[in-house]
Amino acid sequence: MEFPGQISAEINIQFGFANAFWGILAAATVIFLTGIPIAYYCAKYNVDVDLLTRGAGFGYLGSTITSVIYASFTFIFFALEGSIMAQAFNLYFGIPLPLGYAIGSLMIIPLVAFGMTVLSRLQVWTQPIWLFLLFSPPIAVLAVDPHAISGWIGFAGSSPSGSGFNPLLFGSAAGIALSLIAQIGEQADYLRFMPDKTEKNSIGWWLAVLGAGPGWVILGASKQLMGSFFASVAVSHGTPLAQANEPIQMYHAGFTSMFGAGMVAISVATFFVILSQIKINVTNAYSGSLSWSNFFSRLLHAHPGRFVYIFLNIGISLTMMELNMFHFLGKILGFYSNVAVAWIGAVTADLVINKPLLKLSPSYVEFKRAHLYNFNPVGFGSMVIASIISVLAFFGVFGAYAAAFSSFIALAVAFVLSPIFAIITKGKYYIARDPSYHPGVGHTAMNCVACGFEYEPEDMTGCPFHKGSICSLCCSLDSDCADMCKKPHATPSLSFGSPTV
Repeated sequence: MEFPGQISAEINIQFGFANAFWGILAAATVIFLTGIPIAYYCAKYNVDVDLLTRGAGFGYLGSTITSVIYASFTFIFFALEGSIMAQAFNLYFGIPLPLGYAIGSLMIIPLVAFGMTVLSRLQVWTQPIWLFLLFSPPIAVLAVDPHAISGWIGFAGSSPSGSGFNPLLFGSAAGIALSLIAQIGEQADYLRFMPDKTEKNSIGWWLAVLGAGPGWVILGASKQLMGSFFASVAVSHGTPLAQANEPIQMYHAGFTSMFGAGMVAISVATFFVILSQIKINVTNAYSGSLSWSNFFSRLLHAHPGRFVYIFLNIGISLTMMELNMFHFLGKILGFYSNVAVAWIGAVTADLVINKPLLKLSPSYVEFKRAHLYNFNPVGFGSMVIASIISVLAFFGVFGAYAAAFSSFIALAVAFVLSPIFAIITKGKYYIARDPSYHPGVGHTAMNCVACGFEYEPEDMTGCPFHKGSICSLCCSLDSDCADMCKKPHATPSLSFGSPTV
C-alpha cells in the first residue's frame, strides 16, 4: 500500500484537479470490482494470490511470471515508500538522501524477520494513532481556511489543461493510479488466514473479506484524494511545485494548521511519515519475500528460507532508491500498470466467467504442481497478449488515445481473451491428472512421505515417485521426479495412504 496520497499528489501536479480526481475514482472502481472475486477465493481456499493464479488459468510455471510481476510491485513501492522516509530524514535531521535510503531500508529487516504474527500486531497497535494523524490535518486545514477546497478544485499544477478535464490526461492519470491494482496480493496475504465460512459466521465472514480485500481501495482512494488536496495546500503555503508531491512537505503544511509554524508541526509530520512508512514497508518486504520464494522454488527446486529473499527484495528496492526512481515515478508506474492490470484482468475473468458460468475451469482452486500443467494458455496466454498490446499502446504505437488508455486496453483484452481461450481449449489445460483430492472431501491430517511433517489434505497429493503422499512444498522442491505423476504410465489415482488420526 502506498503512503497517503503521494501518487495522487504527483497526478494532481502533472494533470490538474479534474483529471486527477476522476482518474483516481475510475481506477478505484476497477480495483474494487476486480478485487471482490480474488478476495473471496483467497479467503475460501486459504491461498495467497500466487497459488490462486496457478489454478486460475496460468498453470504451475505460468504463474511463476506473475510472481515476478507481484514481486516487482512490492519492491517498486518499497522504494517509493523508502524515498518518502528519506525525505523526512533529510528535512528533519539533515541526513543526506542516499544515507536516508539505506537507514529506511535496513530498519525494516528485523521487523519482517519475525513473520506475520508480529506484523499483524504492529498494524493493530499502531492503527489508532495512525488514523488520528491521517485525518486530523485536513480537518484542521478546513477549519483554518474554508477556501482550501475551492483552491483544490481550481488547482492546475503544471497541467496543459489547467484544472479542467481532458480525456487524454484523465486516461493517463487513471493508468498511473491503476498501478495499485496488485495491492490485492498483499491483502490476500492476510485473507488466506480467514476461518472457514459457516452459517453462523457468514455475515461477519463476508464483511471481513470485503473490508480486508477490495475494501482497502475505499480507504486508499480517500487517502489519494487527500494527497491531491494536500498538494494544493502545500503550494498555497509556499512549497515549490517541484516539491509539493513530497509527503513530508504536504503533511508539514497540514500539521502547521494544527500546531502553527514551528518545531511541533514538523516533528509530528516527521513522526507520522516514519510511522506510515514502517507500517507499509513491512508488508511490502514480507509479501515480496514470499513472492520471490515462490519464484525461485519453482525454478531452482530449492528453498533456502524466506529470510534470504527479504534481503533480495530490499536490496533491489534500495538500488532503485539510490538511482533516484522517485523523479521518474509517473513513467515507472504507468508502464508497470499495463502488465499488472493484464494479470489481474486474466485472473478475474477466470474466477467470474470460466469457473461459474462456462464451468471449464475447476470450481475449486487447484495449486499443486502434481495436478497442474506447466502452462495454461487460458490465463497465461491472455496476460501475455494483453501485456504486449497495452505496452505497445503505452509507447504510442496506436496513437495518443490508446497511449492514454493503455491500462484499460490491458484489462479489456485480458478479460475477453481468457474465456475465449477457455472455450477454444475446452478447459483441457487446467488439470494435468485426476486429482486424488479436491476441497470438499473430508479427510483428516496426513504425513508427508518426503519430509515427515503433518499437513492438511488440501496440501497433499499422491506421488508415484515417492510411493506415498507428499506435501505441495516437497513436491515443488523435487528435482528428480521429472513430473512422472503426470505421464501416461503413472497411476493418477494413487492412494494417499493412512491418514494421521
